[in-house]
Amino acid sequence: MLTSDLVDVAAKAAFDKLAQNPVLVNVADRLAIAESFLIASASSERQVRSIGEEILDRVADELGVEPDHIEGRTGNRWILLDYGELVVHVLLDEERDFYRLENLWPDGAVVPLEDPALSDPARERVGA
Repeated sequence: MLTSDLVDVAAKAAFDKLAQNPVLVNVADRLAIAESFLIASASSERQVRSIGEEILDRVADELGVEPDHIEGRTGNRWILLDYGELVVHVLLDEERDFYRLENLWPDGAVVPLEDPALSDPARERVGA
């Protein structure tokens, strides 16, 4: 069962580290390994690592959940965090362009995510 809290915390962490074009892909009907993929990219290996580490830290701190498996932490071109029902992919821009994971699923399965800070009422009140 995919919890919206897991998606929300992971996506917020990615946005806070300036992840580019995060999307949520529903893979439940196509794969038995997960319900959804969260895919995001970054322009440098350093930023890929920063986004991955932020997601790991926030999900652990806020939800008490650790990934079942982690791949790619040493190369920082593509980090995969497997939380069971949610698999997070943080890729270098070039890797994302090459592999095009989002294109493996039909229309409607890919949902662009919006930065929650852009719709935060507190930010609007203070003019941020």
